[in-house]
Amino acid sequence: MSRTIEAQTSTGGGYAELTSREELRELLGGAPHPVVVEKVHDRLGDDDLDVLARAPFCLLATSDSRGNCDVSPRGDGPGFTHVVDASTIALPDRPGNRRGDSFHNILDNPHAGLLYLIPGSKDVLRINGRVRILTDAPFFDAMAEKGRRPALALLLEIEEIYRHCPQSLRRAGIWDPASWGGR
Repeated sequence: MSRTIEAQTSTGGGYAELTSREELRELLGGAPHPVVVEKVHDRLGDDDLDVLARAPFCLLATSDSRGNCDVSPRGDGPGFTHVVDASTIALPDRPGNRRGDSFHNILDNPHAGLLYLIPGSKDVLRINGRVRILTDAPFFDAMAEKGRRPALALLLEIEEIYRHCPQSLRRAGIWDPASWGGR
């Protein structure tokens, strides 16, 4: 399949590529509504804390120094993300496949994004910021699960928080078993 794509793209293949911010803005229909822009903030509010307290799952996006991206699932019981303060959160590392892709990327590039989802809920919370890998901190005991402290945790200093519109969840029918295709 990649050869077909390469052949199509090398001969033009009929693709129309967008290459400018101006063209993008025109196709999106102008500037975003001020309400959407004003939703961005850099400190956790009550609504954000509520989502974090209920969320058992998030996606962690990182990239290495060359821009190669990785998105990894993170999860535990609701409220697994530890709130250090209004501008800092910590994610405990739980045993997994031991690849450490996200950790390797963070060592190269200390920027990460988190996307929190709550099953059955329309809430989608995005948190972006600078991240560090910790091997110990005073709050590790609070992140213990079944008596086991995490060996590692990610400490994210928040730069941006954004509550996404739930339209993509509705369109996908993500919480509707009838839309899952019976696989």
